[in-house]
Amino acid sequence: MAVALASTPAAAPSAKIPQTAGMRKNGKQWHDTKKAFRPTAGQTSYEKRAAKQSKEAEVKKLETEMKADKEAERQRKVQAIKDKRAAKEEKERYAKMAEKMHAKRVERLKRREKRNKVLKS
Repeated sequence: MAVALASTPAAAPSAKIPQTAGMRKNGKQWHDTKKAFRPTAGQTSYEKRAAKQSKEAEVKKLETEMKADKEAERQRKVQAIKDKRAAKEEKERYAKMAEKMHAKRVERLKRREKRNKVLKS
């Protein structure tokens, strides 16, 4: 029983207690404590670097692909707006022509203009 009591107090002091540094000598307590200079600390093996580069390349490829899709969608919307405006202007032009001349003549001109558009493109 005495052995068990002796082992428990010995185990308690060995528990991790966070080390507290005292006051800094120069008085700049807000600065981090400096660590030893290790020139080879940031070096990694070629395999790790190659794997990281390939992963970055994949991410960049996916990113450019997503950007291209987004731009294509934006261009599609812009083109739809332009087409809608052109159709509206043409409709207004024909309405203005219909005020001045007979409806059958306007229809004839429409057909002729459509044929010319087909021939041009």
